[in-house]
Amino acid sequence: MGRPRTVNTALPRYCSAFKDRHGKTRVRFRRTGWATRYAQHEPGTPEFTQEFHEWQANGKIQVGGDRVEPGTWDDLITRFYASPGFTKRAAETQRSYRGELERFRATYGGRKVATMNARHVDQLMQNMQDRPSAANNLKKRLGQLFKLSQRLGWRTDNPALAVGRLETKSGGYATWQEEQIAAYEAKHEIGTPARLAFDLALYTAQRRSDVCLMGPQHVSGGKITVKQLKTGKTLKLPIHPALAASIAATPTGHLAFIVSNRGAPRTKESFGNWFRAQCNAAGLQGYSMHGLRKAASRRMAEQGLSNQLIKSITGHSSDNEVARYTRDAEQSRMAELAMESMANASANHLATHPKKGGKP
Repeated sequence: MGRPRTVNTALPRYCSAFKDRHGKTRVRFRRTGWATRYAQHEPGTPEFTQEFHEWQANGKIQVGGDRVEPGTWDDLITRFYASPGFTKRAAETQRSYRGELERFRATYGGRKVATMNARHVDQLMQNMQDRPSAANNLKKRLGQLFKLSQRLGWRTDNPALAVGRLETKSGGYATWQEEQIAAYEAKHEIGTPARLAFDLALYTAQRRSDVCLMGPQHVSGGKITVKQLKTGKTLKLPIHPALAASIAATPTGHLAFIVSNRGAPRTKESFGNWFRAQCNAAGLQGYSMHGLRKAASRRMAEQGLSNQLIKSITGHSSDNEVARYTRDAEQSRMAELAMESMANASANHLATHPKKGGKP
């Protein structure tokens, strides 16, 4: 069988088209010192362009002391670190990803990506049943790696998609209910830094890492601008009247609303420790600032707001992420709203379609 016949067509540099033995036109990316890859999509389509850019970013074969065996998890993880799926993440997210991936690589780095199947992924997660949240995070990272391997042409499937999540018993950070909110407000009056920190978290629904950086310079036109440290998203949030009153009543720093005794903005860690002490002073052991983010989401869900509206405040990207926060919405309140809606619908129906023989 002879060599494939090359086809003349306008393609980017390092791309060539040819007829395979079945007569089908195919395109390959080929360059000295780079791994050859065969395109999965038609030239000229956005998918083809993405494939080509992915190959440009990750196709070069590693040489020298840092060389890894092609096709291994070491190889794939190295390519992932150079891919947009990693480089476009916020610095804090990158650190989290690296920690999870490097722990996995320490054991499985030298193994071939093509040899892992859904049964192996499931077994990895079963071995981590004592750490269900960590297991679920590993499943997400493996899913991203398998997706990259598909784009690289190493695999045609994503085994992580076939494996379910482990159930988390604790549900994560405790969601503040109205009882805890009232207890904190009773202990820390408006005008104190402890109350302002609480109001900033509850009425913006943002993470601790963002609340500790909020300052007067972020307030303009009745809105507060937040650039989320974790996601990089910029949100412009209308200031709730209760938060406006709290800001107006509290002496604040120039660079941040909440500052240390030396007048400097607090780090995320010291801010969390300080706020936990304020919770303990109100008799609320086990509650944290992240639980206020969940409480804000709960309140919005109980008021009947759609996921889309809730995401406009929290900055979440998917409905699944919102669902994790709103599943603690008080069942009795939600049931009241649902029953009220059904009752109103029934009343409207009877008003417009009275029963025959009944009173007008």
